[in-house]
Amino acid sequence: MNKSGPNRTGDIMQTQAIRIHAHGGPEVMQLETIELPALQPGEVLLRHLAIGVNFIDTYHRSGLYPLALPAGLGLEACGEVEAIGPGVREFRPGDRVAYAGGATGAYAGKRIMPADRLVPVPIGIADELAAATLLRGMTAQYLLKRTFAVQRGQTILFHAAAGGVGQIACQWARALGAHVIGTVGSDDKMPLARLYCDHVINYREEDWVAAVREITGGRGVPVVYDGVGADTFAGSLDCLAPRGMLVSFGNASGAVPAFNPGLLAQKGSLFFTRPTLGHYTATRQELVDTAADYFHILEHGQVRATVQQHFALADAPEAHRALESRSTTASTVLLP
Repeated sequence: MNKSGPNRTGDIMQTQAIRIHAHGGPEVMQLETIELPALQPGEVLLRHLAIGVNFIDTYHRSGLYPLALPAGLGLEACGEVEAIGPGVREFRPGDRVAYAGGATGAYAGKRIMPADRLVPVPIGIADELAAATLLRGMTAQYLLKRTFAVQRGQTILFHAAAGGVGQIACQWARALGAHVIGTVGSDDKMPLARLYCDHVINYREEDWVAAVREITGGRGVPVVYDGVGADTFAGSLDCLAPRGMLVSFGNASGAVPAFNPGLLAQKGSLFFTRPTLGHYTATRQELVDTAADYFHILEHGQVRATVQQHFALADAPEAHRALESRSTTASTVLLP
């Protein structure tokens, strides 16, 4: 039996999983053998093929987004259906599916999931790519098409352009006909970002607000997509054109500080929003459509996504250390 895989003792199914019993650093993550409950109506038993690692996982682990303890970690994976519960008609054993979002617990060899939160994975999409990029791809989809609908000819600003979401979103924005200004946090990430952006700025070394204003002829941009948070919040507001929108969708440098809403009026009747994927995929149809849109653009080559880092499930703490040190590029997977 595979060390990280499942086993069955009598009527009890077991699998190995990463669990935390306290919030804190990567060291709080432990590989444990856990029992899986019996399948209930509407549920599916999955054997994970690959598991995605995302920055939000570090927020859950650290307690920035507290979990009821003890808890599992991880929000996305690609797996094969092993069994279905009563009432499940959309999937059969042997189907390859993926999920992103919902309850934590993806860092495991096997998992029971609600069937209505799974999406089919097209034949042309590899296991690791589906596991590592579905969350990012669906995030890019709702950011670019629904939170602020990017239009052909617009110039947009996207922070952390070399990151997992950034690479996908910047390519997608260009496919939509936008001009993309991307920022990165170090010079070594600039060559990668230049593959996807029309202009690249190191926001730690340059006066990036002045650079954005120069690129746009002083007008500013209609939208800033900001997954960095505290370090870029104030400057992002200063990059916006009147009635522009700051889309704050992540906190890689810490949470955005509290601010007086009057600041938005002073800087040009600006809009500020803090969206989450869950609210944009709340219904079954929204979920399926969002995933299908991402897989479609991936299959047709308008967006190229890559998995650059691979870790064994037992090495999940090392994956988190790499992510938090900002030393990763593109996407990261755990392999059970």
